Amino acid sequence: MSVDPIILIVGDEELLVDRAVGDVVASVRADDPEAEVIDLGPGGLEPGRIAELTSPSLFGGGKVLVLRAAQDLGKDLTAEVLAYARTPADDVALVAVHHGGAKGKALVDGLAKLKARKVSCPKVTKMGERVDFVRAEIRRAGGKISPDGARGLIEAVGNDLRELAAACSQLVSDTGGKVDDAAVARYYRGRAEVSGFTVADKAIEGRLAEALEQLRWALATGVAPVLIVSALAQGVRGLAKVGGAPRGARGAALAKELGMPPWKVERVQRQLHAWSADGVARALTAVAEADEQVKGGAADPAYALEKTVAEIVTARG
Repeated sequence: MSVDPIILIVGDEELLVDRAVGDVVASVRADDPEAEVIDLGPGGLEPGRIAELTSPSLFGGGKVLVLRAAQDLGKDLTAEVLAYARTPADDVALVAVHHGGAKGKALVDGLAKLKARKVSCPKVTKMGERVDFVRAEIRRAGGKISPDGARGLIEAVGNDLRELAAACSQLVSDTGGKVDDAAVARYYRGRAEVSGFTVADKAIEGRLAEALEQLRWALATGVAPVLIVSALAQGVRGLAKVGGAPRGARGAALAKELGMPPWKVERVQRQLHAWSADGVARALTAVAEADEQVKGGAADPAYALEKTVAEIVTARG
């Protein structure tokens, strides 16, 4: 068997764990399509069962033995797994899945000493890690997406990796591989916040035609004007907050002081390069007027929003 005889998967990110197990099974079955897969939790094992499961099959062929939640195996079963790992069978790939942490660490340490191949699947908790995941998923499916596009998709879909992976695959399939902000907005048009923030980002970056296109699309799909004004306000206030921050502050310290995630601070800092303090002040005034107009002060909220977007782009200078 060309696959490592012992594989240790450590982590509790379910999608990544399932993929790691799937990769082992696929590799084994590439050599032996009839290879048997035995997938067990601790409840499916009792003393002596490891030897039984790893013994040669009457019909020959390879096996993949997956031990789930290996941190719960207990002292005796852990000792059995480690004893087997010292002299593994030639036609068996044993995969131990451990959630991480201190519980059952003797198994992790023991398999590490025996040079088992380790695959890490830690929980993806940071925005930057999710952005990297989305970009990797898009590439895996044969497409391309910018960091900002990836953030937009995360804001639209949420943090669940399975849902993100499915969205990435669908977007590449539907767009032919070029996944930009417009594609994300088009396929997730029910997400009002994303629609509003997309309009705001385009306007703040001086992309008038794209901002107006996204604005008209958002309104046509039922996004309330007040939500779009709110997104515009947050975008322009972000410029004011970051622009008014102490010069010496940067990185995580600056993000903490401003109450903004680091990735957002970095984005606003990039946007600020084309803005003056006077321009930000004029944009804030335009947004304040728009807020009043869409809440009853204007006969045509759509026109008021288009005018505000144009004023923000003009203020950018």
